[in-house]
Amino acid sequence: MSQTSFCCDIVSAEEEIFSGEASFLVATGEQGELGIAPGHAPLLTALRPGPVELRPVEGEPCLYYVSGGFLEVQPWRVTILADTVQRAAEIDNDAAEAARQAAERDMAERSSSELDYRQAAARLAAATAQLRALRRLRER
Repeated sequence: MSQTSFCCDIVSAEEEIFSGEASFLVATGEQGELGIAPGHAPLLTALRPGPVELRPVEGEPCLYYVSGGFLEVQPWRVTILADTVQRAAEIDNDAAEAARQAAERDMAERSSSELDYRQAAARLAAATAQLRALRRLRER
């Protein structure tokens, strides 16, 4: 018998974002973008900041932004444990763009410490990933 869906849970430290049956999921892992379909081989990977696209069995496809975390794939269940999760439609484009510009300015200042540079680089990656999620949402 062919498997047509899997249980999917997307949770952050603050709340459960999604729990239900899904037919497909796309996320950005350490080695690049991953497509998860029913029957996928077991997998555990760290997630990079970026969009997560979910196709629930019932309802419209959903697009989220995760700031990082882990993706676990088991034979009948997929779980995303994320640091932060936002629905892409709730991301403030102007705030994300301002954060990206501020992080780029901070990185350009060579007088800052290595720690400050790393923090600015992390903020830049997060803001860029949020903007990427918004672009993907608009392309639909």
